[in-house]
Amino acid sequence: MIREIVEIGHPTLREMAQEVPVDEIPSKWVQELIDDLIETKRFANGAGLAAPQVAEPWRIFVAEVGNNPRYPYKPPIPLTVVINPQISFNTEDRMSVYEGCLSIPNLRGIVNRCPDVRVEGWDQNGDLVDKTVRGISAGTFQHEDDHLNGILYTDLVTDAKSLCTWGEFERR
Repeated sequence: MIREIVEIGHPTLREMAQEVPVDEIPSKWVQELIDDLIETKRFANGAGLAAPQVAEPWRIFVAEVGNNPRYPYKPPIPLTVVINPQISFNTEDRMSVYEGCLSIPNLRGIVNRCPDVRVEGWDQNGDLVDKTVRGISAGTFQHEDDHLNGILYTDLVTDAKSLCTWGEFERR
């Protein structure tokens, strides 16, 4: 089911999401939430979507990029579901990237992200996730994980002068 994506100002976006009990991963409610996140992300042409963005306070996000009209410059990310993620940085390096968010429509801004991260957690089958993600895709995973901690990319913008609309971003 396609869910409503809540926007900046909605209280769930600023809350610390709750861990999903691992023994609940196969349950109907968790599986339906995951299916809804995937369907909603695809409908909205997002690169990722976290449960708080559909007003669900759980530590789950999905990421996927492939022929996405919103992100023609992003490399492919196969569908990845991460429950109770832990993200660690593999380097002290940082890169500046323009980010946007489905919960903050029509706005983009520059954020510093680690270009090499380790992502650990559980997938939708209850199997362990342990992967390294690099480049701007690493930023996508950090962005989604931030949602689980009540952080929006606008909190991390390095210079407010970098904020721009989608139209201006595409033009320049």
